Amino acid sequence: MYKIKTLNSISHVGLEALDKTRYVVSDEIENPDAILVRSAKMHDYDVNPELLCVARAGAGTNNIPVEKYAEMGIVVFNTPGANAEAVKELAICALLLASRNIVGGIEWVRSIADKGDEVAALVEKGKAQFVGPEIKGKTLGVIGLGAVGAKVAHAAVALGMTVYGYDPYLSVDAAWRMSSEVRHAKDIDTILKNSDYISIHVPYLESTHHMICASNIYKMKRGVRIINLARAEIVCDDDIIKALDEGHVACYVTDFPNGKTAGHPKVIPIPHLGASTPESEDNCAYMAAKEIMEYIENGNIINSVNMPAAYLPRTGDKRICVIHKNVPDMIAKITAAVSGAGLNIENMINAGTKGRAFAYTMIDVPAIPAGLEDKIRAVEGVVRVRTIR
Repeated sequence: MYKIKTLNSISHVGLEALDKTRYVVSDEIENPDAILVRSAKMHDYDVNPELLCVARAGAGTNNIPVEKYAEMGIVVFNTPGANAEAVKELAICALLLASRNIVGGIEWVRSIADKGDEVAALVEKGKAQFVGPEIKGKTLGVIGLGAVGAKVAHAAVALGMTVYGYDPYLSVDAAWRMSSEVRHAKDIDTILKNSDYISIHVPYLESTHHMICASNIYKMKRGVRIINLARAEIVCDDDIIKALDEGHVACYVTDFPNGKTAGHPKVIPIPHLGASTPESEDNCAYMAAKEIMEYIENGNIINSVNMPAAYLPRTGDKRICVIHKNVPDMIAKITAAVSGAGLNIENMINAGTKGRAFAYTMIDVPAIPAGLEDKIRAVEGVVRVRTIR
């Protein structure tokens, strides 16, 4: 039986995807083979040597020490796209909230609720202070055209907006899925200079830290409205607050409020509701469970954030899985150990990404003789060896 530990409440849809004849799941399991997690912080988590993988039921992995786990041979998965519909809907909601001053109007009406019979007349008299523009005919710039960004762009087109999309890492498949009505921006400046609204949908990386800062904010149109449902650190709080105070930015909608932004009158602070739908939680949990099963049972890596993607259909009963450093001559040394054991390689795959420290190799063999794992493990640069029988 494989042992799966949950560090948060995980949707029953995901838990039920795990075959009960092969997996035992609990939040009290010791020495698990895999961990299912949502928001629990794992940077100080005491990892057991048996741990093979961690699956985050969600897109972001800030709560997991991704690179540290790579060095230990622990694969970290996320679930990109599983919550895309939920985040897309919130982004469209945020567009309208930013434009029409709906939140300000609601708060004002509640402030006069004690006026009794006078409320209706006061509403008609005071509503003009909450006038805001329609989004139809305006220009939306979408930064990041992954699962969420693409959906936001298409929805905005359907609402009559002119949409520019920018994504320097846009895959061929994603490009084919994009509507021809979404205008391709060759650089971020095209987005900044032309957009009435900007919606951010990029992951938090070193390269995206404070992407929205003073140097970029002041390239934007005066009165721009900015929506950040991606990650807090992508926007520099001090710079956005200064721009709001000066009127250069009309409104900032964030799904990641903090002490600096939560109380600002031009900030709409949403309490991280991007994926807070039952459908999204179900989808994320189900995808995370399937990723764990595929890796544990077959060695295949799908949607990992610290290892390359690798998929090899099973052609035999025995499989050797090796996580190793992404350096020259590793394949030759690993296959030499296999052939030295008198084995024929029935099928294999090696996956590595340029610039990444680690690579992954799977080899199908007819048998796994005693001592073979130790021989491969002894190869300099090998991080972890696992056999699936």
